[in-house]
Amino acid sequence: MVLVMKITKIETFRPLAHPSSLWVEVHDDKGNVGLGESFFSATVIEEYIHTIAAPLVFENTNINPESLSFALSPYVGFQGGGIEVRSIGALDIAVWDLWGKRTHTTLADSLGGKLQDSIKVYNTCAGSAYMKKSSSQRPKNWGVSEADENTYEDLYAFLNTPAKLARELSDSGIKGMKIWPFDTAAEKSMGNSISQQELDEGVKIIAAIRDEVGMDMDLMIELHGLWNRPSAKRIIDAITPYKPFWVEDPLRPDAVDALAQLRREISVPIAIGETAVGRKQVLPLLENGVVDYLTIDISWTGGLTEARKIASLADLFAVPVAPHDCTGPVALAISTHFSLSQRNGFLQETVRAFINTWYGDFTDGMPKIENGRISISDADGHGVTLQPWVRASDEVIVRTSQAQ
Repeated sequence: MVLVMKITKIETFRPLAHPSSLWVEVHDDKGNVGLGESFFSATVIEEYIHTIAAPLVFENTNINPESLSFALSPYVGFQGGGIEVRSIGALDIAVWDLWGKRTHTTLADSLGGKLQDSIKVYNTCAGSAYMKKSSSQRPKNWGVSEADENTYEDLYAFLNTPAKLARELSDSGIKGMKIWPFDTAAEKSMGNSISQQELDEGVKIIAAIRDEVGMDMDLMIELHGLWNRPSAKRIIDAITPYKPFWVEDPLRPDAVDALAQLRREISVPIAIGETAVGRKQVLPLLENGVVDYLTIDISWTGGLTEARKIASLADLFAVPVAPHDCTGPVALAISTHFSLSQRNGFLQETVRAFINTWYGDFTDGMPKIENGRISISDADGHGVTLQPWVRASDEVIVRTSQAQ
């Protein structure tokens, strides 16, 4: 029997207190609802969904994830993580969730079925206010000024009490942590140089973690693509004795030739891919052997429809996938379903400062984390739903488009 799915309504929810976040619900003619999500540039994505995407969705009498991806493929804006691709990603995720509701299957089952029941996580050491106000990857957007040493303010902690944080994470069962101790230096020089003092200050943080927990902790060092190649190499050379699990985004992912040169000069594994969009941007990284761990962001790359093809492509090159989530509760849920259902699903990023604060403020149905591993429920779709107050609150901008 052919499953016919007609979309009759699209709603978006933009919380004023968390302006980087946007949720989108798609409703079908049977009363089912699927939930998607985007992060950064929320007002512009909201506008694109209602004015450009919604009419194209409504004119299709049978929507599924592949047909949605085809219908919304733009003539321009199809390369790079622009508004078009990120809007498609939010809608694609919602339609996959809706598909699960219609077929009474989990998202992992819709993607082919679980290959494992749980997957190892690592903790990105952000604080609860990290990046919530804008898409600027700069210290002024870290939210540290709104934080202190209180529980889960892990960005403040890794900068100020790294050994204590590492011990706390390790004792809780989390055996991987990601930090970015060199970003303030990158901002000062626009990534062109780093002084010996700045280098020493960053290395001191890494050394404190190793002194406290030894090699019991997988230590990921994030460089956010902020550096030129000589400076990135200098940093990596300085941290190599501490045996980082990977260095993430040492350069921008579009600097493929420079990454290939850097790959020849260093021994530390490279993780990259969260801002590389689609197979066409990932393929050069794979072909040039510059990616050891692929950190795709599912919502930014156009949704699950594209992400599962990227994972298959990476598998041809024997590259494991470790999806990015430093963005939202739906992103974490779909990434977990995705990781559990892909042959090369390897590791899942989490941010405990988000999970234990604003993720739970806005949503229900998050995946469960126990003893450093994450698992999914047997709920239909990805399992995450918006809390009822979100729809009724004056502090959330709700917009609705309906089929005529």
